[in-house]
Amino acid sequence: MTTQSGATCVFRTVNLTKVYIMGAVEVHALRGVDLELYGGELVVLLGASGSGKSTLLNILGGLDHPSGGQVFYHDTDITRATDRELTAYRRYHVGFVFQFYNLIPSLTALENVALVTDIAAQPMRPEEALEMVRLSDRMHHFPSELSGGEQQRVAIARAIAKKPAVLLCDEPTGALDSQTGIIVLEAIERINRELGTTTALITHNAAISAMADRVIRLSDGRITDISVNESRMPPGSISW
Repeated sequence: MTTQSGATCVFRTVNLTKVYIMGAVEVHALRGVDLELYGGELVVLLGASGSGKSTLLNILGGLDHPSGGQVFYHDTDITRATDRELTAYRRYHVGFVFQFYNLIPSLTALENVALVTDIAAQPMRPEEALEMVRLSDRMHHFPSELSGGEQQRVAIARAIAKKPAVLLCDEPTGALDSQTGIIVLEAIERINRELGTTTALITHNAAISAMADRVIRLSDGRITDISVNESRMPPGSISW
């Protein structure tokens, strides 16, 4: 679907809800979320812990199922997809970056990235992905020989090596100090800018919202505000 402004609508959610049953208690993680994400934009999802950010991202990425509502990826309703179709969707269209790096300790940075390129349809070379995050000189190092920021950049390289249309990042700087976090944000921003990857980044850190095209604020499972930045601030200019 294309909007009047000409931007392609990559994701559209309609009255999206998610309820978790915790014993006798119902936890309403999402309460009727209507949202559109557009091709090539970088969006920051901002909100306190428990606001619904991760649940929303996991549903967009096909890692979780909503309790109600619909999610369209382009014109495909992924809420109606089979498990096999969701696996293919995640494999070929979506890259994930989480707070914890989930690297395999016995493999080098290059080998960790190559795991993904071996199953992708038209991947970039692992070396190219590591260059995108400025780790060409560390590709033969094991995770234990890398700093936290370097491990997170390997995780980003692994996510983008399959050339996903969408990059979903859940608190990618949450375990890092601010200086290291900025280096990671610079890698994410570069990928968005140079590859045109639609990027959604979760954070509870309001300062990071300055690098986004749009900022979507969530509270108690609802979108409370959507704002547009007139210009994007380079991550290197952000302080927190």
